[in-house]
Formats: sequence, C-alpha cells, structure tokens
Amino acid sequence: VWQLSEMLKKLFQRVRLEKPGQVDPRAAKFTLSLLAAMYDRSGTGYIKTRSAAAALIALSGDSLLAKYRAFFQFYAVCDGKAALITRSALRSLLTDLNQIPAVVGESCALSCVEIATHSCFHGVLNSAIVEEKFLSWLKSEPALLLWLPTCYRLSATKMVSHQVKCG
Repeated sequence: VWQLSEMLKKLFQRVRLEKPGQVDPRAAKFTLSLLAAMYDRSGTGYIKTRSAAAALIALSGDSLLAKYRAFFQFYAVCDGKAALITRSALRSLLTDLNQIPAVVGESCALSCVEIATHSCFHGVLNSAIVEEKFLSWLKSEPALLLWLPTCYRLSATKMVSHQVKCG
C-alpha cells in the first residue's frame, strides 16, 4: 500500500502539472482509499499490483478498446509465440473488476464470474485465448462487466454539447 501510495502521488502530481486546476490535491489519497476498500478490506497493508492496475485502467478516461487491450496485457501470459489469456487469468481479472461495483454494494456472486468465464471460452477447445477473441468477447458486453461500457458512455456524454436553444 505504501508503494502504491507513492506511485499515485507521483501520477497525480504529473497530471496536475499537465492540467492545472483540474485535479483535486487529495486525488491520490482518495484513490488509495478506494483501492484499499476494494482490495484490502482486512487491512493487511497489501494490494496486488495487478488488481490495482485493473481498477485504475477501468476507472481511467481511456477509450473502452484501450482499456480492454490493457486488461489483456496485464493478465495475459506468453506461450513463446503469442500472448494468451487463460481461464484462471480471466477469472482473476473478472474477480478484480467485480470489486469495483462491490465497493458500492452492486457486486454479483462468484457464480457470475464463472458464467462470464464460460461465455468467453464458449466453443474454445484450448486452455487459453488470443487477444482478438478476448476483445471480441468484451465488445459483446458481458453482463458481469456491463457497468464498464455504461460508465464510459456516461462520461463520454458529459463532453457533448448541443448548440440548440429551447423555445
């Protein structure tokens, strides 16, 4: 948690320099509190790097496709030829991402993770899938992760302005 705190301070300090006045000075502290609430409920002082990365990617302002590619990069393994995501890595990712809605009381049961994993690997005979299959599955908006594209769309609509006057 201490290392994560230092990293978040540096990250938000850099963003504050790039976008003065747009970042709350307490952003690092608030983000660390959120990550601890999601991934260190028992107060051990440890948060898995991949879990924190998954949450930061999910909550970033990046496009959905960029987020999906980043998830793959963090959870995939290399078999010598190509990067692949295994069933257990996908379960790990989905469990980590499921902690985000869980922190506000909107989580779903562990069976949802298994159902989502099964749907991703439907018709796949291998023990792992390539990035293209993974991205295709995420683009189909699986129920467990429906909150992610929904949040993205909500944030994207904040940037839309219409030059229409009401009569």
